[in-house]
Amino acid sequence: MSVETLLLRLGGESGIDNAISAGDVLTRSAARTGYHVHTFRTYPAEIKGGPVMFQLRVGLQPVPSLGDQLDVLLAFNEEAWDLHHAALRPDGIVIYDPGMHQAPETFQGTAYGIPLDGMARDLNLRKGKNLIALGALSALLGFDFPELQATVKDLYGRKRPEFVESNRMALLAGYQWVRDNIQDDLPLHLAQPKRADQSSLVMSGNRAIVAGALTAGCRYFAGYPITPASDILEEMARRLPDIGGATYQTEDEIAAIGSVVGASIAGVKAMTATSGPGFSLMQEMLGLATMAEVPLVVINSMRAGPSTGMPTKMEQADLNIALYGGHGEAPRIVLAARSVEDCFYQAMQAFYLSETFQMPVILLVDQSLSHRTETLHMPDAQLVPVVERLRPGPEDVEEYRRYRLTESGISPMGVPGFDPTPYTATGLEHDETGAPNYTPEMHTAQLDKRGLKFEVVADALCGLEPPLGCIGYGVPEEEAQVGVLAWGSTAGVVREAVQQLAQEGLPVAALIPAVINPLPSDRILEFAEGLKAIIVPEVNRTAQFAAWVKAHTELHLISLNKYGGLPFTPAEIRTKVLEFLKPEPAEPKIQEEPLAEVDNG
Repeated sequence: MSVETLLLRLGGESGIDNAISAGDVLTRSAARTGYHVHTFRTYPAEIKGGPVMFQLRVGLQPVPSLGDQLDVLLAFNEEAWDLHHAALRPDGIVIYDPGMHQAPETFQGTAYGIPLDGMARDLNLRKGKNLIALGALSALLGFDFPELQATVKDLYGRKRPEFVESNRMALLAGYQWVRDNIQDDLPLHLAQPKRADQSSLVMSGNRAIVAGALTAGCRYFAGYPITPASDILEEMARRLPDIGGATYQTEDEIAAIGSVVGASIAGVKAMTATSGPGFSLMQEMLGLATMAEVPLVVINSMRAGPSTGMPTKMEQADLNIALYGGHGEAPRIVLAARSVEDCFYQAMQAFYLSETFQMPVILLVDQSLSHRTETLHMPDAQLVPVVERLRPGPEDVEEYRRYRLTESGISPMGVPGFDPTPYTATGLEHDETGAPNYTPEMHTAQLDKRGLKFEVVADALCGLEPPLGCIGYGVPEEEAQVGVLAWGSTAGVVREAVQQLAQEGLPVAALIPAVINPLPSDRILEFAEGLKAIIVPEVNRTAQFAAWVKAHTELHLISLNKYGGLPFTPAEIRTKVLEFLKPEPAEPKIQEEPLAEVDNG
């Protein structure tokens, strides 16, 4: 049967089966062939290794989420079967290694036993088992085998040219084994895509963030390695020196954000990236950046917590600390990226806002989105202005007041060594020149200045259009009866579920804002008008986004929470929405007895 969309999962042991590297190869090969791709992965946090999983969804059309039930499970070992078979649809396909385990007799789908480990031994390619598996998958499911060979050669041939021939042999061994040993009509076969769109890109969320930051003019990055944000540090270290920038790996997260504050004061657009534990350590320095009105961007790739938590699992549980973290009243802008493509735009928007309004901007992503690979169109960098901070003019030279009280709350920021306008950048409360000042009048004035600036931010962001503002899906809002209000990486799965329901004629619409603080309350209230139910799905236990929206709108919201370290599936969103679209039972009609005729003579 030819299919236009296929959901495949590879499960195995870290460092032995190399399932994730196999998944990456297959993803890139499929994208180069012309398929749309969407990936998800989990892996152990321990150095000794453990079970890993790579999920790839491919389709002729865009695939916005990781999907529902698996079409195919490739289980390298018995543990992979035990962990993942429940996600396989009843008539699905399981591929297993009979030398490692057997498919249970109770399995009702199609099972193929392929001697992956045995072939690897025969070819003396113990580390080539994953490539043998890829060759077999190509023959079974219809992936373009020459493109798969070319992808492997491009990825690994440059670094290790001595393995080009052995890699080719491994792929061919798996491919030929299927051709020689499986004569049945294959139950699933991918339809062939159109020619690959040369304007399309395939990248991860972390790499899209880097691309957006560099496009916006970021030239300094400081960070400490932490899962799942480490890719950003590594990519910045690779790319910044080529364009005159610098990357600094610090001894901890406190040093990282301190370095970024210093670089920004020196006039450079600067950024750091971390996850929950590191973000906690950065709170005092974020307060300094607010007090000293220093532009900077912090990427927080959320993972399950608290404490060290689950470093390689996703969760949307750092919203509260992004909104409220730190002492005193320190307004900061909070953004949440919704897809890999949106990571690019929100990284650009983060720099636009931080430089324009001279304050910290926090961009929230999560493990799922950071490591997810998606097909996307070439982003349009012209959609986000690239700006420089307000600098002192000739009128400021004689009497420079760095924290001058202005109508907008924004005052010119001099750059040491470039502007003849020295000032003190301090975490102490200060007067307009930057000199410490603790009088009630000055503290009130400067606190109002920083608050006023945030109100100007809210006005500037009011009515932003996609891709920077709110994105909507489903039926027209005026026709909807049930709404879904989501944020961050849940956008894709909500999009798919809502669009499916709308195509079935059901009155459902969704709204996903990118700006979380200041919240677009008026836009959300407009969306909510006339809805009989608003569902808020989020991957945390305490409904943090729902609480934030309620505080600003007083809307009645229905929370849908998931917090096991995995994202939602479209079916979970659909099921919840359908609870509120069931027809209300009609009131029973009372059968009236006919009046008896009375003979009055």
